[in-house]
Amino acid sequence: MSDRSGWGPSGPYGGPPGGWGWVPAPPPPKPGVIPLAPLGVDTVFGGAFATMRRYAKPLFGLAVLTYLVLGVLLAGAAGVAYAVVGDHLRTLSEAPRDVRWTDARPVVVAFVAVWAFGMVAMLVANALVQASCVATLHDAVLGRRATLAQVWRRTWRRTPSVLGVTVLLSLIVLVPMLLFALVFFAMFLALISQTTSAPLGLIFLLALVMVPLTVWLYVLFGFAPAAAVLEAARPIQAMRRSVRLVRGAWWRTFGITLLGALAVLIVSLAIRLPLTFAMPSPQPYDPSAPPPTDMADAFAQTMPDLGAYAVLSMAGSFVAQLFAVVFLPLITTLLYIDQRIRREGLADVLLRASGSSGSSGSVNE
Repeated sequence: MSDRSGWGPSGPYGGPPGGWGWVPAPPPPKPGVIPLAPLGVDTVFGGAFATMRRYAKPLFGLAVLTYLVLGVLLAGAAGVAYAVVGDHLRTLSEAPRDVRWTDARPVVVAFVAVWAFGMVAMLVANALVQASCVATLHDAVLGRRATLAQVWRRTWRRTPSVLGVTVLLSLIVLVPMLLFALVFFAMFLALISQTTSAPLGLIFLLALVMVPLTVWLYVLFGFAPAAAVLEAARPIQAMRRSVRLVRGAWWRTFGITLLGALAVLIVSLAIRLPLTFAMPSPQPYDPSAPPPTDMADAFAQTMPDLGAYAVLSMAGSFVAQLFAVVFLPLITTLLYIDQRIRREGLADVLLRASGSSGSSGSVNE
């Protein structure tokens, strides 16, 4: 009499009828760019690149439009400032040795005003682009189509919250660096006045403390923009949410974010290094040529192709910057989704939201 209750097909570890072995678990559902399961490093990067490829129009289109508008605004602000203080600026350039404060003050005020306007406009533009990346990735994970108009409508509603998160995060991260700068400046003054013999090694020790503290805070609040968009959270709520999700997974979040930053660096070098080697060489001085009348004429004589190279270099820098401002938010948002899948069972929610029965799908834009 044979025993059929052990390792055979009818036993607890049995395989399909008529055979032996282990039945593999079915793959997790994948309605969009990532499987709805805990994500590995390869899945995070694969999902980011797949989103950039399939949703290039809403991602890069909105980013390009945003930075074009930003450029127009900055150029307009600079033009208005020059129209207001142009006479004072010409006076300063014509007689730099006889500078009077009455001429320098309007130029300084105009420069500070343009700089402040540019900083505010840059913060708003970056917040808008970051919110658009998160909103687009939401559709990419669910396997839905996303048009530029749809992404814009969702992005514009959540941009104030992302802007608040950006401002608060900038202030929090800047505090350790400002403290380090103040200590460095105080010690520098003390050494110059010879009032103390404080060791310079103390500055190095402070840097060893402040830099890791800044990185720790940056990673700790890194999920806040995603929470501000996907959970409709206010800035403070989004930052608290980020702390709860990152707690216990800080090193993993830091490591994958660092890999994303290295990927951005590699892409940037791949774009800019060929342009650096393609920079035109200066032409030898020609004594028979008429002397240059100004700086522009001098550059035209010594480096005649500098104008075309400058345009090409600016275009390459813009492409590299565009990749960075899109890729890094995608990586961070995918890590946010991964943490919610691991801790909160978000996979089931996403599967129901996608309307999928468990089969994988794709979106082709």
